[in-house]
Amino acid sequence: MTTKTEQSANDDFTKKLLDAAVRLGALALILTWCFQIVSPFVIPLVWGIIIAVALFPAYRPLIALFGGRRGLAATVVTLVILILLMVPTIKLTEVLARNVATLTEEFSDGKVSIPPPPENVSQWPIVGEPLADLWGMASTNITDTLKLLQPQIKAIGGWLLEITASAGMSILMFIFAFIISGILLAHSEAGHRLAHGIATRLVGDRGPDLANLAEATVRGVTRGVLGVAVIQALLAGIGFVVVGIPAAGVWALLCLIFAVIQIGVGPIMIPAIIYVFSTGETMTAILFLIWGVLVLLIDNFLKPILMGRGVDVPMVVIFLGAIGGMLLSGIIGLFVGAVVLALGYK
Repeated sequence: MTTKTEQSANDDFTKKLLDAAVRLGALALILTWCFQIVSPFVIPLVWGIIIAVALFPAYRPLIALFGGRRGLAATVVTLVILILLMVPTIKLTEVLARNVATLTEEFSDGKVSIPPPPENVSQWPIVGEPLADLWGMASTNITDTLKLLQPQIKAIGGWLLEITASAGMSILMFIFAFIISGILLAHSEAGHRLAHGIATRLVGDRGPDLANLAEATVRGVTRGVLGVAVIQALLAGIGFVVVGIPAAGVWALLCLIFAVIQIGVGPIMIPAIIYVFSTGETMTAILFLIWGVLVLLIDNFLKPILMGRGVDVPMVVIFLGAIGGMLLSGIIGLFVGAVVLALGYK
């Protein structure tokens, strides 16, 4: 009798175990499927959260200005930031398209001419002689020079097409992310309670402090990385315009991109300084050199001040998290990596 009871109990246990395994398998399948469906929206959602946290200090005074109407305040701040970002992007795109069309037309009509290189170009270290030879060949017969450089031109053209397509998708993603950030700003109180509730559930009484740390870290990275990059690009652009460097806006935009990805503005500023010394007056070149050195070095003292302000974590932890996160996950890793490493440090 006892044996039959034990056998029945074992059968019931086996049946329940199989039922549980089937249910867990079905649940895992559904969850995986759901994640695959919503995965295209994960990155815009994360960007929306980051943008909302970064814009909240600018959004908060507007609440009182609009009589407590949070939706209106969120709409205004989102539209203003979108306009500030999109107008220069559209203008730059128009200028680039116009310049490419003009260059193509002039090249087709045989009107493109390149002046011979200055005599001192050949005296530049390492690259001087080959650059002078290539420049001289292009000034006398640009068609043969282009044929000589055809493989490199094809490679650069393909790279530019990929960059253009990627930039178009990135712009659409950022527009979507800004819309999400506006919605999050309009419901910031509920979002604040949710974040603190989840943090408290995970780590107990320290949860609110860690949630505030994550918020302060995002704003610190925004000030220290993006803010400094914008300052450097603006200062570089002003210098380019004053000394008369062609396509100053394009070079300033490249300075902004290189500064954001932490390469720095050196790859643009140093050739610009060499160009001004080669083509401009000596006094102008010396003044531009001083200005360029200031632009190159300004992030060394601005970044620690802005990045570490209001964050109860050593600046080196935030900086390493931002750089490591960017190397691991791209631009979004600047913020995610800094937050993760700051929380891990705490």
